[in-house]
Amino acid sequence: MSATLVDLLTAIESRASALKLIEPGPTRAHLEQIMRAGVRAPDHGRLRPWRFVVLEGAARAKLGDAMARLSLAKFPQSTPEQLDGERRKVLRAPTIVVVAASITQGKIPEVEQVAAVAAGVENMVLVAQALGYGTMWKTGAAAYDAQAKTALGLTAQDQIVAFLYLGTTALAGTATPASLDGIVTWTK
Repeated sequence: MSATLVDLLTAIESRASALKLIEPGPTRAHLEQIMRAGVRAPDHGRLRPWRFVVLEGAARAKLGDAMARLSLAKFPQSTPEQLDGERRKVLRAPTIVVVAASITQGKIPEVEQVAAVAAGVENMVLVAQALGYGTMWKTGAAAYDAQAKTALGLTAQDQIVAFLYLGTTALAGTATPASLDGIVTWTK
């Protein structure tokens, strides 16, 4: 087995979401490398559905405000402290990359375009890990909210696939062993 394959398998088998991320986040050069890895995922029809919005510093507040607004709509009895807690969720990482699929209507089904973006997110996670960063792949109500999408600079029709939280790992998660039990059917 080649060293490259061993490295790839080790990266995949050891992948785990970080439990806590801190400064520093990725550099601009590293962020560009991470996003370039995302657009290398298979893309049926070469539609290039990927859209990225990088949130750092105070820009993360746009997402936090959307999270608080949606929480208040779902739980009208929320206290100001609870809403502040929703807003602070964006502080879990110094950098958030909003990864969305911009859907092109036509012969390529929407699900395939979203799948291409999701495959790209996994590429991004693996490259971020290889560069020494921790990641958390999140979504939530804001990923499906038209107002939140437009506040982030996307269209209401774009499909947010991930809020990819990036930073330096302060508390690592644990990789769970890959098991095929109960999920594979072999036929001949």
